[in-house]
Amino acid sequence: MGSAIPKQYLDLAGRPVIEHTLECFIDHPAIAGVVVAVDPADPYWPETRYATHPRVIRAPGGAERCNSVLNGLEALSAHATDDDWALVHDAARPCLRRSDLDAMLEGLADDPVGGILAVQVRDTMKRAGAEGRIETTVERSALWHAFTPQMFRLGTLRQALRQALAEGALVTDEASAIERLGQAPRLLEGQSDNLKITRPEDLALARFHLQQQGRLD
Repeated sequence: MGSAIPKQYLDLAGRPVIEHTLECFIDHPAIAGVVVAVDPADPYWPETRYATHPRVIRAPGGAERCNSVLNGLEALSAHATDDDWALVHDAARPCLRRSDLDAMLEGLADDPVGGILAVQVRDTMKRAGAEGRIETTVERSALWHAFTPQMFRLGTLRQALRQALAEGALVTDEASAIERLGQAPRLLEGQSDNLKITRPEDLALARFHLQQQGRLD
């Protein structure tokens, strides 16, 4: 982002990005509570409107995403059972649609594994070779962009992440950890406007999507 402030705290339509992200979950009747993994010394989190919310638990952030997620699951374990569903979502994805969240909760309710929100790849995909030159064109019909939330049973996901870390694998999403257990998470197609804020121009795009969704005053 090229910003001195972590992207989840950047201003988005008058509020920090993370507040828009959390709003979708805090206001959902099927979500019992939320765990936010942040650095214990984070100076920005205490200033957000959800820092003292009774349904929000704070867990310490870790060196990598997978460490933070595992810390969050460990904290959640004191308030939930291993058979309860746990959803993991990126703080920098503020545009998740309520309809996508509803579809995920309903579609995976009886699934034996769990799954993730994703979008099929639409562009032609290239694999790079030496010197930044195209090595080959990749068949895209079976390729998907992995989004969040990613939804799995609390106990299974905690075990998967513990095992991955014990084996030195810094998995970049929760589905990868579940795959390492030999299980195949389900892909649920979501909306492409569930973008992850990564570059400065993404803030304006996120504002546009929130406006289109009717989520801005």
